[in-house]
Amino acid sequence: MEKKKPKIIVLLGPTASGKTELSLKISDYLDVEIISADSRQIYKYLDIGTAKPSPEELKKVEHHFISIINPDEYYSAGMFAKVANETIKKIYQKGKIPLVVGGSGLYIKALCEGLFESDYENEQKKEIRDILLRMKDELGNEHIYEILKSYDPEAAAMYPDKNPSRIIRALEYIYITGKKFSSSIKRISPPFFETIYIGLMSDRVNYYSRINQRTEIMWNAGLLTETKKILEKGFSPDLNSLNTVGYKECISLIRAEIDEKTAIEKIKQHTRNYAKRQMTWFRKIPNVHWINTDDKLLNNVLTFIKDSF
Repeated sequence: MEKKKPKIIVLLGPTASGKTELSLKISDYLDVEIISADSRQIYKYLDIGTAKPSPEELKKVEHHFISIINPDEYYSAGMFAKVANETIKKIYQKGKIPLVVGGSGLYIKALCEGLFESDYENEQKKEIRDILLRMKDELGNEHIYEILKSYDPEAAAMYPDKNPSRIIRALEYIYITGKKFSSSIKRISPPFFETIYIGLMSDRVNYYSRINQRTEIMWNAGLLTETKKILEKGFSPDLNSLNTVGYKECISLIRAEIDEKTAIEKIKQHTRNYAKRQMTWFRKIPNVHWINTDDKLLNNVLTFIKDSF
């Protein structure tokens, strides 16, 4: 008889959907440790703009992958999946339940489904990347996506969100090796656990109101000051980590490219745009149990978890 796989809970949803608040409520009823699947909360100093749990919330329940690297350090979904797998094993050994919480679709995919990856390095890489970055800046994301599509349509199909960082990575490989990126990748072994997906959603009016309210709270909490402090530490404003909604608008304000009112409105607008891209990812995940945040949220979630275990 095949051994039954252990289970983990994945609480996903777009930014500002209430994942952190709900995860803490769940911890009142279930013995969990939280694995943050957020590609921005991994950075130190980016606290307000990434809506990290507060110090008090972090003390309430054990969190993993919060503030683990500096803003100028590299981290990938593959690295996250590898370490998170080991973390999940340790949580099981304690007799607790792993609760994955986040909105980074690629991190969740890497952990729960396996991820395509390729090992390559070449001294031409930086030169090629600089050329591709200039091309992106001058001609736009759509242009470099179409280039990838012409060389390797299978690789292009892997990135429906047209994420420029991943498009550039694929093109680097093609230009360096002369081979298709899609033909030289391998899949990580499938996970040893079974995933229970819970998704948070809300009607558009209420959700956009949540985004607007959270933006105002972040701004009043000192988002601009936080951004200035990060730059004062010597971190470049051009870092990928700071190319994040909230920080990039503050940087534009600091550079006097926009005024404060425009910065706040752009954060709201860009947050809405980001949420749409997140939902594009999540809708492709099968077997997500979607729960409306406007309903009796906690009771619905706890009932579903109880029925799933």
